Amino acid sequence: MNRKLSLLCVLALLALSLPTLAADKRDDSASEKLGVKVSLQCYTYRMITFFETVDKAAGMGIKYLEIYPGQTLKPGSTEKVNRSMSDAVCDEIKKKLADAGGLKLVAYGVDGVPNDEPGARKMFDWAKKMGIEVLVTETTPNAVHEKLTTEYGIRFALHNHPKTWQPDKVLAACEGHNKLIGSCSDTGHWMRADMKQVDQIKKLAGRIEHLHFKDLNAFGDAHDVPWGTGKGDPKGVLAELKAQGFKGYCSIEYETGGVKDLDGNLPLCLAWFDKTCAELAK
Repeated sequence: MNRKLSLLCVLALLALSLPTLAADKRDDSASEKLGVKVSLQCYTYRMITFFETVDKAAGMGIKYLEIYPGQTLKPGSTEKVNRSMSDAVCDEIKKKLADAGGLKLVAYGVDGVPNDEPGARKMFDWAKKMGIEVLVTETTPNAVHEKLTTEYGIRFALHNHPKTWQPDKVLAACEGHNKLIGSCSDTGHWMRADMKQVDQIKKLAGRIEHLHFKDLNAFGDAHDVPWGTGKGDPKGVLAELKAQGFKGYCSIEYETGGVKDLDGNLPLCLAWFDKTCAELAK
C-alpha cells in the first residue's frame, strides 16, 4: 500500500469515528442530576430519514428521541414512522436504537389521540410497547384520557402553536384532570405569539409535561437560533423548571434550516444546555 493510499485509509477511519468521539465528549451528568433532559424532536431532521436522524442524534450525544408521524423510516424505504406501524417496523426501530448505542424513544407527536376508549387504548398500548412516556397532541382531554393516563402512567401533553393551546386554554382543559395531563410547552411558538417564555412557564406550574425548547432571533415572525443567542430567556426557563421540580424532557425542535445548518447549530444548543445545567445543579 503506498503512502497516499495509507493516508486516505487513516482519514476515512477517523471520519467514521467522529460521531462516537463527539458523543463521548458530551457531559450531560448535570442534566441527568436535575432530571431535565434533552431529547431531539425528529421533525428537526424531517428532510432525512428516521434511521439517519438516529445516527445524527447518537453522534451528538443525544440519548432521547421524540418521534413524529410521517418521517420516512430509512433510506430506500417507503415505510413511515407513525402509531400504526407494523410490529416488524417497530422491531426494526428498536434494533436501530440499540445498535446506535441504546437511544430511547421518550415522546411521540404531534398527533391526535382517539376520544373513544378502544381507539385510545390501542394508541396507549403502542406507546407502552415503544417505551414512550409522553403523547404530544392537540386533542382536548376527556374522561377516557384521564383513565388511560392513570392506568399506563403515560403523560398527555397539549402542544401550542402561535394561535392554539395557549396557557390559559391548556389550564382550562386540564381542570379536574390528573397531573399527567398538561402542556407540551413550545417556547418558540410563545415567542411567535409575542409571549414571554418564563411568564408562561410560571403560569403553567404543575401542568408542564414536556417541552419543545427553543430560542428565536426575535419575537413575532422569527426563526430558530442556537439556545442562549436569541431574544428568548432559555436560562430563565430552565431555572424556573428547576424551581418547580420539573422532571422530563426538553426537545430540540428547529422549524428552519437544512441538514448542514442543523449539524452546526444543534451541537451549540447542547453545549449551552449542558453548561447551563451544570450552573443550575450547583
